[in-house]
Amino acid sequence: MSFFKFHEDDLFVNTIEAYPQYSFYVQGGSTYINDLPHLSGANTDNIIGVPKGYVSLYENNIDRNSNYIYPFLEKNGLKSTFKNINSTTYNSQYLFGEALVSSYNMSASISREFHSTASRVKINALKNIFNYYSVLSPHYKYSSLHGDKETQTINLVSIPSILYGGQIKRGSVNLKYYITGTLIGELSDRNHNGELIQVGPEGSTGSGSVAGVVLYNEGFVALTGSWSLDAETIAYDTSGASKWIHFNYGSNDGNTLANTALSASFLMSYKGTTNTQVLTMLAHAKYGELNHSNNPTFISYSDTRGVSTGSIQYLEIPREIKNIKYSQFSDESPSFEKVTYLSKIGIYDKDKNLIGTAKMATPVRKTERHQYTFKLKLDI
Repeated sequence: MSFFKFHEDDLFVNTIEAYPQYSFYVQGGSTYINDLPHLSGANTDNIIGVPKGYVSLYENNIDRNSNYIYPFLEKNGLKSTFKNINSTTYNSQYLFGEALVSSYNMSASISREFHSTASRVKINALKNIFNYYSVLSPHYKYSSLHGDKETQTINLVSIPSILYGGQIKRGSVNLKYYITGTLIGELSDRNHNGELIQVGPEGSTGSGSVAGVVLYNEGFVALTGSWSLDAETIAYDTSGASKWIHFNYGSNDGNTLANTALSASFLMSYKGTTNTQVLTMLAHAKYGELNHSNNPTFISYSDTRGVSTGSIQYLEIPREIKNIKYSQFSDESPSFEKVTYLSKIGIYDKDKNLIGTAKMATPVRKTERHQYTFKLKLDI
């Protein structure tokens, strides 16, 4: 077996930035992610084991009703524990070496919170964040001519980071409001500055107005639009008129909008931003190298013919390597040439422990007159 060392010019670390698309459809109190149906299994009504409208963070315990996989830690000097176990419980209820057990499945989904003048805790906590984004648009300011968020009614849609990555991509947020399947309002971050401007339907009430803002890094959509989008009466939080402050009604907020002939539904779509570190490794098969094999088929005959012994000698008869060079003539043997087929590359640590392998889809023919460079990629 031949070992080769990666040199400085053979290793590269790149960052791949991707923009995964997400869409959430809310209707009648049910949430659908990326148009995926709720799949029932033999043991549960949702095979991934999380509530409908949620994503499973690890996708463990698929369609199980017993023998669940669970995370655990051992109490030791490092004092590592789970977030739901406080220091008092950790010190008093667990012995040294005892296992600390948590549970799967873990899940996440979007949620909606309606903040009127009587409920301002989370809005007040975001005061500095709103002011921080005010360099993008004055509509972010906590208190301005566009409204005072200290008293303003706000519909806050929360998006967990698992559902957007590093940040929400600017200009990608789009909100659509439907009544019985008819579009009555559409918001878009068309200026790429976080302002959610009503862009449709054309000529509708509120067209061109800013109905809210997006907190890109924190994963919040704050809607303040309070104008009526439709004259039909539907039971919402405080009034029957359809407004942007009622968007996503029933999305994990404890409310259910009856699925009747006259009903509201909501579609929110956006793109996340993910950054993946990729290690690129260049493995070289140079001229005159990697052209020998320990495979028994590499030689023409068995090892039993390879030794001649006598009273004064022990002679190893040279073994003949099988000539597999191609020739277009059937009555003439081609000149000998060492030929091997490279099918796998092993990656070893400094102690020569195998830590990874890369397999070719088709073995690569290697002669002494050819050289190749194989590019291996690993997400880190």
